[in-house]
This record gives sequence, structure tokens and C-alpha cells, in this order.
Amino acid sequence: MRMTGGAAYWARRMRMLGLAGLALIATTPHANSAQAPARMAASAEAPTQAQRILDSRIRELGRGFDGAVGIAVREIDSGWTASWRGEDYFPQQSVSKFWVALAAFTAIDAGMLSPDDRVTIRREDLTLFHQPVAAEVGASGYTTSLDNLIFRAITQSDNTCNDSVLRTAGGPEAVRDMLTRHNLQGIRFGPGERLMQSQIAGLQWQPGYSVGRAFYTARSAVPESRRREAFQAYVADPIDGATPVGLVDGLARLQRGELLSPRSTARMLSIMQQTRTGRQRLTGGLAPGWRIGHKTGTGQVLGATQAGYNDIGILTAPDGRHYAVAVMIGRTSAPVPQRMALMQDVTRAVIAYHDNRSAGGFGGSR
Repeated sequence: MRMTGGAAYWARRMRMLGLAGLALIATTPHANSAQAPARMAASAEAPTQAQRILDSRIRELGRGFDGAVGIAVREIDSGWTASWRGEDYFPQQSVSKFWVALAAFTAIDAGMLSPDDRVTIRREDLTLFHQPVAAEVGASGYTTSLDNLIFRAITQSDNTCNDSVLRTAGGPEAVRDMLTRHNLQGIRFGPGERLMQSQIAGLQWQPGYSVGRAFYTARSAVPESRRREAFQAYVADPIDGATPVGLVDGLARLQRGELLSPRSTARMLSIMQQTRTGRQRLTGGLAPGWRIGHKTGTGQVLGATQAGYNDIGILTAPDGRHYAVAVMIGRTSAPVPQRMALMQDVTRAVIAYHDNRSAGGFGGSR
């Protein structure tokens, strides 16, 4: 079995320096330098009437929502983007699992890891909140493939599976290195699930918090003033924050094959299309024949306020055209059905734009 964790990451990092040329060939079938002018040209052109309608609709949805929300839609083929608060940072929460998976696939493409690598999760590796895999971790642990851990981290949003993928790929620094190497801007990556969630709750992580409802018990004992201060500090400047425009840029570049090898790109997109969480978020607005690959994110609640209720994804039209979408609700007390309705309306607005564009018509968003 290969080394994992921080020490292994540095060993791999040294080896990767010698593989830089190979990695560039493997992971950039479309050169970034060739794509950038096209994106700038698209943004410099006068918007079409259909684009103006979509842009107006996105702004209308953003302004009308009861909470802090950022929205971005990118037409992947042209690079044209519509957004509301698109350059502001919002808490990612489990949306950040998208970047962990990309970091793991980057290491796979460089030959540092294999999808078939066996990884063991032990009881001391358990995290908190949503971790279905915990039921399978016995006295001798639970061993499975790296590919299966990536699959479960994305499709089930399993925190412990994600933490194991993160550790195997080299930790938070490996993710940050990947973001820097690909010039993925507007994306922050935090210290990992256990440390970040404890910090948001005004706690310091203790291993015992991963057992049963121990974390909830400890959190309920935190003085309200301290917990509120920690919660508000996170919302104001999220350590895992991302901009909606940065998110759709990452999604678009994945779809175009700019971030990973063709094989890893296909696998990542396939996994996202099998996501089981958030079926009434962006997915709830799909029309017949449309498909989505996506990743949700859901943060902690203090009183009636939630910090992070998100969905990002790639919408695929029946004719094969792709759109990257990000809806990031940073802070809200609105009922969950209203949040889901917002996301569904964004999906419907994209579909209406596509229909108008394809037909050459200029009807309003439905």
C-alpha cells in the first residue's frame, strides 16, 4: 500500500516535480492559454437578447431571496456568464468535496495514486455529521478502494469518506496546490471537516466527538455568546469560501477537459451524475431530457439561521449543450422549501435561456 497523509504528500510532491511535463500533457488536452482569449472575447461581445433576459432573471431571483445568496450561470461552450453577487465569497461546506475529488484524480493522473488503491478507515478516522460509512467500520476497520471512497464522498456526501480521500491525496495543502496549479481563482479550502465544523461551533476538536451524538452534546454546552460569535465570524469570512463565478469556472473547465485526463474527467462527471443528495435543489427544476451532475453543501444552523445551503452542477441539455450553475446561500432563515424553489427557478431559467437561444426566440424565462 502506498504511503498516505502529509508525509506521503511531500514524497509524492518531490516526484511530481520530475513529472511536470508529463502531467501537463495528460491533464490539459485544451491549453488554458488558448481558452482564455475565447472567454474574454465572449464577455466582450454585446449580449444577445436571450442573454439579457437570463441575466435579468438571475438578478431578479437573487434580489428577491430572503437571505445572502450568490448565483452564477456559465454557458460552457461560449464562456458567457450571468451572475448575482458572483464575486462574493460564500461558505462551501460539502461543495468543497468537489475539490478534494479533483485533487485525488490529479494525483491518479500523475501516477501517484491508483483508483484501485486500498484504503482502510479505522474508528479513530471517523468524523461527524453525515457519515454513513461509520456503520461499516468495525474493530478491524473498513477497507475499500480509493475510487469507492471518492464515489461515496460525492454521491452520498459522506464526511468520513471525504476525509479519507483528502488524507490519501495529501491533505488540505494538496488541494490548495491543485487549485494554484490550475489557476482556479475565487476558491478557498479549509483545514478539513473536523477542525472547521468545531471552529464554527466555538469548539476545539476532540476525537470523542465522532462517536454518536457527542459533538451535538458538546456544542449545546457552548455558551450562546461564544457560539454566536464563532458562527457569525465564519459567515462573514468563511475559511472554505468560494465565489459563484469561481465555482462555475471550475465546473466548466472540468467539463471541457482542462483539469484532468480524459479518463479521470469521464469518471468524475459520471460520479457527479449519480449524486443522491439534494434531489429537490437544482435537480428539482429539470425538464424532460435534461441531465445534471452536481454537488450539494449544507452547513450548521444556529437558531433559525443556516450558514451554507448550496448546490453546484453541470446541466446538460437534450442536444448536448452544457451549462455550469452555482447557487450559494451563505446565510438564511428562509424555510427550506423556499431555498429549494430558488434553486429550481435558476435551473428553469437556464432551460428557458437554452430554449430561446436554440429557437432564436426571446421569450421570458419560465
